[in-house]
Amino acid sequence: MTLALIVLTAAYLIGSIPFGYLIARSRGVDIFKHGSGNIGATNVGRVLGRKLGLLVFGLDLLKGAVPVFIAGLLPPEAQTAFGSADVLHAASGVLGFLGHMFPVFLKFRGGKGVATGAGVMLVLAPWPMVIAFVSFLALVSSTRYISLGSIVAVMVFAVARLVSVREPFSPDYLTTTLFCLIGPALLILKHRTNIKRLMNGTENQVEAKTMWETLARLIHVMSLGLWFGGAVMFNFVAAPAIFESFKQVVAGSPSDRTAGLDIAANTSDQQKADLASALAGSAVGPIFPKFFALQSVCAIFVLFTAFGWRKFGGIHRWRFLVVLLAGLTVAVGWPISIKVSALRLERLANPELRADFVAWHLVSLALSALTALLAGVAMAMASKMPERGKTHEPAI
Repeated sequence: MTLALIVLTAAYLIGSIPFGYLIARSRGVDIFKHGSGNIGATNVGRVLGRKLGLLVFGLDLLKGAVPVFIAGLLPPEAQTAFGSADVLHAASGVLGFLGHMFPVFLKFRGGKGVATGAGVMLVLAPWPMVIAFVSFLALVSSTRYISLGSIVAVMVFAVARLVSVREPFSPDYLTTTLFCLIGPALLILKHRTNIKRLMNGTENQVEAKTMWETLARLIHVMSLGLWFGGAVMFNFVAAPAIFESFKQVVAGSPSDRTAGLDIAANTSDQQKADLASALAGSAVGPIFPKFFALQSVCAIFVLFTAFGWRKFGGIHRWRFLVVLLAGLTVAVGWPISIKVSALRLERLANPELRADFVAWHLVSLALSALTALLAGVAMAMASKMPERGKTHEPAI
């Protein structure tokens, strides 16, 4: 317990180290009196240059990640001092995060917590953090609003956390899940003045550079290519081949594919068809959640880059609408695919459900085909990107 309390105290004190303020002071600048008056990396970069801004971002990220990492290195009895080890890990992250936002060394006048919160999340929930980070880059590169990217990225992170854990509110994951929801809420609250400026069209933007244009194109094209390619490969190549293969396996039983066992002995043609479908479903079923998760992530990245281009008009506005519609088909198709997987097994025990299975299966196939079609249209539209150096400012 003593060791755990020491780590928690250290987490707050480490989080309270005002790197942005100290680095600015070392250059003779009181960062409170320049730019937005914030001690975070964005304001330091705006006032003192990109290199120092990146340095502050890295240091602020580390002061969020290090306490959580240290908590994970403690002896098991220290990690479970408050019950589940999840409690200590999340608590160290919370205190590091709060230390940055309300540092004792600056009379509790701190930053907005984006970098420090990212460091905490990177250790507690790495995959949702990666998704949130790319979402941040996608929005900033296409709109050049860092505040908008930060706000949306933390919301994406919260959703990704809930989706990526099977039981996010179970005792083993509850503390971390609550932090992954409360942390983003606090960060959005700290950005309330930015939200007002975004709505009024007076929010500061990062300088327009070729780097941002290239990054936006890179994220858009790579995500769209993975989305379209994955949809075509799974829906029109892999899944049909798997189902056809199991029909042949059942029909040819016994064979080397069944380890010499006669798995279809004394069965009717209908029973053989049901067996082949059930076996194929057992092979394809576990792929569906990962497949739809991949589609969803790609849709988010493509949508965010297209969002920043929509105000250029013409094909760019249509691009956003096409991508939005494609994303909606994924959002609708995911729960339907879960229902189809359940009905695939239930119909074997209850023949009355066969009609429901066929109907929902056709709906699922239609949505999958529509997703692939829309992603293909968006892929074709990618041949026409916004003109380089175009200075039209995208509205929010």
